[in-house]
Amino acid sequence: MPVEHYENFPVASILLPRHLREPVEAIYAFARSADDIADEGDAAPLVRLAQLNDYRRELNTIDSGGMPTQAMFARLARNVRAFKLPTILLRDLLDAFAQDVVKKRYADFAELRDYSRRSADPVGRLLLHLYQRATPANLARSDAICSALQFINFWQDVAIDWRKDRVYLPQDELARFGVSEAQLAEGRVDAAWRELMRFQLQRARDMMHSGAPLAHALPGRMGWELRLVVQGGLRTLEQIEAVDYDVFRRRPSLGKTDWLRMLWRASLMRKKD
Repeated sequence: MPVEHYENFPVASILLPRHLREPVEAIYAFARSADDIADEGDAAPLVRLAQLNDYRRELNTIDSGGMPTQAMFARLARNVRAFKLPTILLRDLLDAFAQDVVKKRYADFAELRDYSRRSADPVGRLLLHLYQRATPANLARSDAICSALQFINFWQDVAIDWRKDRVYLPQDELARFGVSEAQLAEGRVDAAWRELMRFQLQRARDMMHSGAPLAHALPGRMGWELRLVVQGGLRTLEQIEAVDYDVFRRRPSLGKTDWLRMLWRASLMRKKD
């Protein structure tokens, strides 16, 4: 479920098989620290991009058979080799983080989906490689779930992203629904805003449902982990709807009762869901 820094990563959950917790933690440390370079602090864009390029050089070392000297990258190297993980997926993450440094608006959903293909989908794909379940059908369903989670995170964080001068709502859809960036600055919730958000949430929900059968393709605790991920995303959508789409003043968060509801719903998930 979402975590403070890198939202789409289940950080070595107790539901994960013990032998997979080490590689998951190694990948998470890489992704979280790179995401922090792009997002945290007050460094200039050129400095952030240079630091992310340092990460690419470490991946080059791993790809060439060398062993990085820094502990985090050496740990990553050991797990990449032990589990035969494709480093192109790690490079995709770095490309997305670098894009966050320089790109603040998205013309249409195709642009946004291309971003999520690199910022979110690699997470699920890496996990499927760890599970040895990286079939074409599983990868496609994983992509749907991971991008849906990315979009859900965007929609609950519209106000937070605005303060960073980022707008992930596609520009053509803002125009279609009659919502301006001035309205985002005001945090004004009106009929136009509700229609825009209703459209965004339904698209994310449809994507989540299309990927949900993946939970039944993964055995044991791995499948249960994914069921909870799916239900957590769907529950967040319900919370946004429950506050009448006013994410400016009431950001959704999952509490104890939500987790109980998610567990119950996860137990009821059927193969066709």
